Amino acid sequence: MAEKLSYYEYRATTLFACQYDQRFSYYAYVPKNYDENGSLTYSLAVIVHGTARTAQQYRDAFADFAEATNTIILAPLFPAGITAPRELSSYKFVQFGGIRFDHVLLAMIEELAEKYRIAKDKFLLHGFSGGGQFAHRFFYLHPDRLLGVSIGAPGYITYLDRCKPWYVGVADFAEQFGRELSIEQMRRVPVQLVIGSEDVDTWEINDHDSPFWMEGIDAFGKTRLERLSALRDNYEREGIQVRYDVVPGVAHEGFKVLAAVKAFFSDILATQHREGRNP
Repeated sequence: MAEKLSYYEYRATTLFACQYDQRFSYYAYVPKNYDENGSLTYSLAVIVHGTARTAQQYRDAFADFAEATNTIILAPLFPAGITAPRELSSYKFVQFGGIRFDHVLLAMIEELAEKYRIAKDKFLLHGFSGGGQFAHRFFYLHPDRLLGVSIGAPGYITYLDRCKPWYVGVADFAEQFGRELSIEQMRRVPVQLVIGSEDVDTWEINDHDSPFWMEGIDAFGKTRLERLSALRDNYEREGIQVRYDVVPGVAHEGFKVLAAVKAFFSDILATQHREGRNP
């Protein structure tokens, strides 16, 4: 943090290329009270976009939360067409086409920590739809890095099923990622599953001709509601405590569930404060 911050690195920042891999970039929001010569360390919340890539809008939607809680917001942008022309979904699976998207995100966090005083070792993570797919798979890989994870309405879900291969299950998790799945660490992470009560469209998540379709991806239901409730039951059988929020009157609309997400994150930060574990 030796180099002085520019005008475009305060408040709602401009879009920066990730130096680890410049195909990817990120927005940030820095609270108004941030003083680069100060001593306060800020919490970090990462908000992952869905297929429409509305990263900037998600960043802006969390500005009030950032101001209220002394939290810096990181909104990564994973462009479409990275692994093949016109492909939309590779980032959702964390590892695809030779790219480790979790490593890209962690590199963004390291880069952000070079500019700002953030609690980089443990952060809040939320994603909705495609972002929810990324968020829950990141949770399996890096529970030690999460202060809390909010998983919003994913379409294709990876269950903790030791009989099914990645990414329907986790039978070959160690072979895929070179590390064991740690349920014990996952039990320590506060988890929210959040979805709208009217999230029943199926057109996008039941396409058997999709290059991302796998046999068994629809074993627990045709709708996101059915699949997410099955994930809740799956987690609870594994001893993972879940806050399950169904937002009334909301369809597959990520911005309309954010009040529940912010409440979940605020509770985590309040608990951290009470226990004297502020960043």
